[in-house]
Order: sequence, then structure tokens, then C-alpha cells
Amino acid sequence: MKLVFQFLLSSLIPVFLYAAPTEHAPLELPCGPPQLDEQNEGLVTWDEYSILVRGERILLLSGEFHPFRLPSPGLWLDVFQKIRALGYSGVSFYLMWGLLESEPGHFQNDGVFDLQEFFDAASQAGIYLIARPGPYINAEVSGGGLPGWLQRLNGDVRSVDPNYLSATRNYIENVGRIISRAQITNGGPVILFQPENEYTMCSGFTSIDTVSACLDKNYMAAVEEQYRHAGIVVPFVSNDAVPFGNWAPGTGAGAVDIYGFDNYPFGWGTGCQDPNNWTRILDPLSLYNFSTHQAMSPKSPFAIIEYQGGAPDPWGGEGVNTCAAMIGTEFSRVFYKLNFSLRATIMNLYMMFGGTNWGNLGYPSGYTSYDVGAPISEERLLMREKYSEIKLQAHFMQASSAYMVSRPLIESPKYSNTSKLVITVLRGGPTRFYTVRHSDYGALGSTFYQINMDTSVGKFTVPTLGGSLVLHGRDSKVHVTDYEIGDMSLIYSSAEIYTWKRSGSKTVLLMYGGEGETHEFAVPLASDKLRILEGNETTHRGIDNVTIVQWNVSAARQVISFGDKLEVYLLWRNHAYNYWIVDLPLPPPVGLHVSPRTNSSVIIRGGYLMRNATISDGILSLTGDLNTTTEIELIAAPAGCCSAVTFNGKRVKTRLENGRLNGLLEYEAPVIALPDLNTTKWHYVDSLPELESCYDDSLWTLCDHDFTNNPRNLTTPTSLYASDYGYHAGSILYRGHFVANGNETFFYLSSQGGYAFAHSVWLNSTFIGSWAGSPAIQTYNQTLNFPVKLKKGASYVLTILVDNMGLDANFYANIQTMKAPRGLLDYSLSGHERKADITWRMTGNFEGERRRDLSRGPLNEGATFAERQGFHLPGAPVQGWLHKSPMDGLPGPGVGFFATTFNLSYPYGYDIPTSVIFANSSAIDDPTASGLFRISLYVNGWQFGKYVNNIGPQTSYPIPEGVLNHHGENYLALTFWALDGNGAKLSGIRIGSSAMIQTGYASRKLVSASKYAIRGKSY
Repeated sequence: MKLVFQFLLSSLIPVFLYAAPTEHAPLELPCGPPQLDEQNEGLVTWDEYSILVRGERILLLSGEFHPFRLPSPGLWLDVFQKIRALGYSGVSFYLMWGLLESEPGHFQNDGVFDLQEFFDAASQAGIYLIARPGPYINAEVSGGGLPGWLQRLNGDVRSVDPNYLSATRNYIENVGRIISRAQITNGGPVILFQPENEYTMCSGFTSIDTVSACLDKNYMAAVEEQYRHAGIVVPFVSNDAVPFGNWAPGTGAGAVDIYGFDNYPFGWGTGCQDPNNWTRILDPLSLYNFSTHQAMSPKSPFAIIEYQGGAPDPWGGEGVNTCAAMIGTEFSRVFYKLNFSLRATIMNLYMMFGGTNWGNLGYPSGYTSYDVGAPISEERLLMREKYSEIKLQAHFMQASSAYMVSRPLIESPKYSNTSKLVITVLRGGPTRFYTVRHSDYGALGSTFYQINMDTSVGKFTVPTLGGSLVLHGRDSKVHVTDYEIGDMSLIYSSAEIYTWKRSGSKTVLLMYGGEGETHEFAVPLASDKLRILEGNETTHRGIDNVTIVQWNVSAARQVISFGDKLEVYLLWRNHAYNYWIVDLPLPPPVGLHVSPRTNSSVIIRGGYLMRNATISDGILSLTGDLNTTTEIELIAAPAGCCSAVTFNGKRVKTRLENGRLNGLLEYEAPVIALPDLNTTKWHYVDSLPELESCYDDSLWTLCDHDFTNNPRNLTTPTSLYASDYGYHAGSILYRGHFVANGNETFFYLSSQGGYAFAHSVWLNSTFIGSWAGSPAIQTYNQTLNFPVKLKKGASYVLTILVDNMGLDANFYANIQTMKAPRGLLDYSLSGHERKADITWRMTGNFEGERRRDLSRGPLNEGATFAERQGFHLPGAPVQGWLHKSPMDGLPGPGVGFFATTFNLSYPYGYDIPTSVIFANSSAIDDPTASGLFRISLYVNGWQFGKYVNNIGPQTSYPIPEGVLNHHGENYLALTFWALDGNGAKLSGIRIGSSAMIQTGYASRKLVSASKYAIRGKSY
């Protein structure tokens, strides 16, 4: 999403009371058949509680992952498996129209844009998919996903204008056909479909009623009809950017099957400054609660189609690590559990894995990295604690069948002895879930409390055996009563449940707490059956056939058994992170597409990541990853398992301790040698030969359009808007020819390239000035004085280089922001009354919309000479170029092209995320240190970085394996644009690796893409 303006909404949202059934109201269980579409064959149905797949209730915990932001299909399965390991059952994905149809009528989806491997990988990992192809997606991509050629459309985007609907037809027919083949009805993983994105808000609205009135229901209906015609039969979902109830079932034309909405408590696109300041948070309950859901869509599940899993950082921002801290572990504990307290059964975290805005696909408010601080980093690493916290929550919810049919109870009873806490209760059958948080979300202090809990055997004030519970600052807990664990129920537990599984004849239960906390649980088993297998931090008391156990959380694990009925693991939360619940595959068509609540699972302690497990002939075969030598322990497994264990195909030497198999997984650190880019042989060619007097621009595009369909009326004799001529991404280059009359003293121009853009201007070969950019400025007006008097009657050329940072999104439905033009808006030449005295030609990426390099899509290249020639592609004819490095830089303003090769020889069996890292050449603090410059980074022909040294913050650019060859030669090239009159140079550049993961993942292959070939008629 991205709801930049969420902070404005609180005054518009009516206050809804948190109403629900009273304590003594009978529980409403599902009655009657769930709803379905006949063409869906009953495979995906839904009721007011959840969706059902093949008749099974599914808690659809989903993470957003965009295949186009990881252009290495061999790594897609890796990301899916890491999401599945969380206990998540789904992935939501966008597609970007602007990447797939760069020229009207020419749809391309081969190579890295072929989705079949994406669908296959999802199925292999056991992931259901929510397809969200647009046409509009927002997504912080150029134009919100809309192709640049729509800038010249005679008609409004996102409207029923016939020209726009006609423009969408080819895209919708193609992606609809592709996705329809991957629906569950055809054996694929797609179970839900969103036909349009965040069609919710209008600019200038003053009330909820006027917002709704400005939205065109016929537009939504038209998009939906096109997708149904293309073969989409699974249920339609919506994502209201604000929970207004737009497109909810029963609201008329454009209504969907399942209503959903977005929420970003920290906002989106507002930056990550002061990450510990929670006063910035907009209380989600001021926007939605169970009552609002009941009012808007009482017969469909509580669905949050986008919830804050990350936070994007703008140009000049704080960096992705600060964003990760802002929406990190504490945020997850408080706000994800808040959603669970409302019985959300569809929740999608945006993002789960962000990836990269490679190849100019990003929009102007964001830089190359789209890491956004997501649980899985841009390098696909699991180093953030948030990942582990989400894993604890997800497996608990997946193991809690009563949650799926629960309803909130009214908050009238006094549940605790302090007003500092808010306690909400869900009831599903006899089970109750007590969610405890501070009344002030951001409170930093600890609160001691007791909690009054109703159970099937009476009321308890917990802890019953004395002492207090404690809730630390920015934390939240879920306590349970009458909680089913196999063939019995916990009477209560103050410790949080991680999971439970049947293991042979007994139930294995994992609970956890924070360091130093005291917790208590009660079970309907006699105390004489209790045996302490590990630890000494527990006390217990038996009352009839009920045993109450109190324990102090410590780093040492406590293990208690009750004969062959129950085995309980009492864990410190940080150690619980090391336990993995791995589902075993079932026969097709189910496979791994099965709820993790079933008992076909194993619980394993140990390892950086456990990917999957199978059992055959009593042998448990595991695949996974290591980042250090670790113990492995089989905690629970189905009956008959296991006499032996293998890990990544190798037999593990095991021993039996307390009835559990234990072993050691050996991590062997690889020996690698990284190349030194400061000493490699660099090749250099001038990439601005347009400054030479003999340069011929006759093959350039003549700027001769005396009209435009752009909403901004022309203020020049002919259009100088780049998209009017088919140039939609990367840099733009102009040459303006005029004959001097001798009275010229200055040139004025108004340029627009989006936030953080730049321009440079030359008169013939003489540099006359630059605008180096600002993260807060999209348009810049500049008057440039000529250094010498121009000669009357002589011909002159103005050369202007403009950086296009991407097209604006189109979040508001009633205005055309994506059509904000790029390039030159206006100009004047002193001494000339007529602007037409200048004749303009321009260029962008070679061949524009018709582009030459199909394998990397339409946005990968810019306007500079080296890019137009294809010198950024592997195999470029660097022999005969000058030997010069970017550390030598440029002595004056201009554009140079630097290229080198380097070899990697990483050992097989390791995942070694690798980045190109620029040394601290920042001009932010010291502009005299290295000059002002910006770089486009190419690796093996893929543009994987835009570095702006005077704005930042990004200096490290991860390159995914597949794009980067880990076992051979790589070609690295830089377009180096010096904006200073005194030139600029790079302090240093290096190859760096952030981790060395020993992995059982094998599906990593080199991406096939075009190499250098002479481009006919290039200029």
C-alpha cells in the first residue's frame, strides 16, 4: 500500500463501540452451507469466520512477496519455504503491468517474468496464493504499476473512460489467463484474487460519504467482469485503503466476495526517523474493531489484506536497519496480537520479503532497496528477531482450532487488578483467549498484575500459587483457558503457547515466557503423575485431579511429564525461537497445502532454518540451513518415528536422551576469497560524447508534438514530456539547437524528475550548471548564466541531462498523479522572444518502448551513450578503452562509464548473500570530499543500484544469486555522473558478503539474459 495520509483520517472515522456478545450469550457457531461460486467447484468457500479450502478451515496468515522484485526464479522457492517455516500458509503477490506491457498491445512474460516457476514453487512449499495483479497496484513502483505510455492516454486512468478500459484489456486478458491456470480449480495454489487495489480515496474529500460518492462502482465492476471473463473463478477480495466498507458484499456493483482492508499503524512512506517514538502511531482501534467488521461485512471473514510488516524509507532517509527497528519485535508483539484479539482469520503482512527496486522500477519516493525492514531481509536472511517472534505467534494461532470460530466478548468484567492494562477476550466453544496489553501502547514500564480467568472447573485468580504476572513495556500476551491440546484441555495457562502436537500416544506442549517472568498453568491430571525431567524452577500443587504448576522463566529449559499423557516444555522465549514445527507432506492434491494444526508434523530443536521433513522406513529426513554448529533434538513426531535422522542427505550421529533423539549438526565455515575491486583492471569510455562539436543527433527523437493529452497543459511550443515520446524510465537527454543573435545572457529551465532527481546543463561543450537534487523537491526551476558572450549567427546546442526517478503513483481515484510529466516543463532563452527558436531532440533508453533488451524488461536502461550502445551488458567491447577506475573519477562535470570483471568461486552448498558496496563517498556532510555524483550500478547487465552520494542513504546493494554468478565471471559497470564543476571521484568500491549459510537448498541457477551485441542504428 501505502497509505501516506493515514494520519489525516482519525477525524473522519466515526467512533464505533467495541460491542460483541455478552458473557452469557450463546456462542454462534457456523450454520448452513458456506458461500461459494459454482464455477469454483466448492474448493474455496467462506463464512463469517474464515475461508475453507476443500472443506477445511484455513487460518490464512500471509506474507507479501513480489516475484518481480527478485528477478532470480531459482530463489523463489527459498523465500516460500522461509515463509512456510513461520507457520504462515499464504503469500500475497502483486504483478506490475508496466513491466509486462511496455508497449501497447505487446505483452511479455517470459524469462524472469514467467510466473509458472513462481506457482510451482508455492505449491512445492505448501503456500496458498492471493493474486493481486492490478491493473493498479501502487506498491511503491513507477506509476503505481501503470505503464508509462498511459501518460499520453486521452482519458483518465482508473476510470470507466473507454480509452482506459480498452488499454487495460490486453493486460487483464493475459494475466487473467495466466493466473486462472494456477487456480486451485486447476490444481494450482491460487485461492483468492484481488481485482483492483485500494480503490478507496479521493483527493479533497471532506467526509466518508463524499469519499464513497466519488468512487465509480461501474469501474470496479468493469475490472471484475474482465477478470471473470479471463477465467478467474476463485473468490474476489478487496483491500480498502481505509476500512470504510467500500466494495463489501452486498454494496452493489463492484462488490467483492470477501471484504478486506489495510492498516499501517506507523503510516507508510512517512519515514523511519525516531524509531522508538510510538506517539506517531495511529491507534488501529480508532479505525476498525469487531463491531465495524460486523457492520460492514458480517458474512465474510475478518480480513486484513495489508498490515504493516515493513516501513519504506525515502531518499535521504534513515536506512533500512532503522526502519526494521521501528516496526520490529515489540511492534509485532503488540499490534499483531491486537489483530488476533479481533479474530482476524485472514491477515497479510506487507512486506514479508521486500526485495529490490532494480532496473528503475521504483517510484520517486524510494531508493533501490525495498527491504523496508521486513522479517526476511533483502538478502533473504533471517537475522531479524521479528521473524522468530512472528513464528511463535503464527504456530500458536495455527494450533488453536477454537480461535477460528471464536467471537470477542464484551470488556465489562474486571479481568485484572490494574487499570494500566487492557484485556480483551475471545471465546470459541469453551476456549477463551485473553489478550493482555498496556492501555498505552508505547508504555515502557513493567506492570505487575493478577488476572481473573473463567474455566470449566471454576474461576481462578492467576497466579493461584502466589506472586504476580508481569507485562513489560511494549509487550502483549495471550493467556488461555480450556485450551484443547489433543485429547485433553489445559484448564488455564498464563504462559504463551507456542504449539502442541501428538507424538505417539502423548501430547507434546511447548510454552514460553519472557526472561525473569513467573507463569502458571493447570491441567486436569493428578499431581502424582507429574515428573520433572529437566530443570528446577517449578513448583506445583494438586487439588483433586487438577495440577497447578508454577515456574520461573530462565535460560535453562524445564520439562515436565504426566505419564504417557502429556509432556510440557517450559521455555525462555529467546530459546523458543530455536524450535521449528515442520509439516510432513500428505498425498496429492493436498501435499503441504494443509493447515499446520494437523498432527502430521515434527517438532525440531536447533538450526538456523528447518525447511522440510519426510519420514520413510523410520528415518526422519530433514533439510535446512545452518549458520553455526548446533545441537538438534527431535521433540515430537508421529507414531513409529524415528530410529535415525538425516540432515541435508547426511546421516546424523544421534543418541537417545529422555526418550528423544539428539545429535550435532556440524557447520563448516567456507573459505572464500573476495575480489578487490580497487585493484582490478577497469576500463573507461566517455558516456557524454554529445558534448563534442561533431556529434550528430539526427537519429534522436524530434520533439515535434504540438499537443499533449497530459493534464499539465504545454507551456512550450512542442511537448518536451518524455513519456509523450515513449521514454518512461532512467535518465533523459535533450539537445536544443538554436542560432544566437548575440543578446543571450542566460538560459532558464524548469525540469521535473521526481524526488531526489538531478539535472546538468551544457552550452556546446561548456558546463553551465547543475541541480544536484533534494529528497523533498520534484521540480526545480533554475536560471543559468552564460560564461561568455555568444557569437551572433553562430549555432549552439544546449545539452540537458535529467534523471527520471520514476513516475508518481495514483493513489487517489479522482486525480491523475501518475501523469505528472518527466523531463523539461518549461524554458526560456534570454534575448529571444520566441521559445520556438530552439529546436529540441531527445532520447531515453534506446528504442524507448520498443526496447532492445527483452530479457530484463522495459525499464532497465537509461539515456546515456554507454547504455544506448549496450555497453552495460556482458561481453561489451572494452578492449581498447582507457584504463581508468571510478576511484580516479572525472576531472570535471560529465558522465563516464567504467567497467570491470571479477570472479567468484564460492563453494557449493552455501548461500552467501553478496553485495556491491560503495565506500563512504557521501557529500552529505562534506561536499568537498569527493564532489557531487550519482551512479547507476550494473551487474551482468542488470541495473541493481542507483547511488546518489549527496542524498543517500543507501551505499550497499545486494545482488541475488542467479543475477550474480557465484561460480564464475561477473561483469560490473557504472555510469558515473559528476555534477560538480570540479568533477568527482569514488572513494572506493568493494564486494562484500553478509553471511555464510550452509544450506540444503539447491534450486539456484544462473538467470539467462541477453549479452552484448552491436545495436544497429544506435547513436
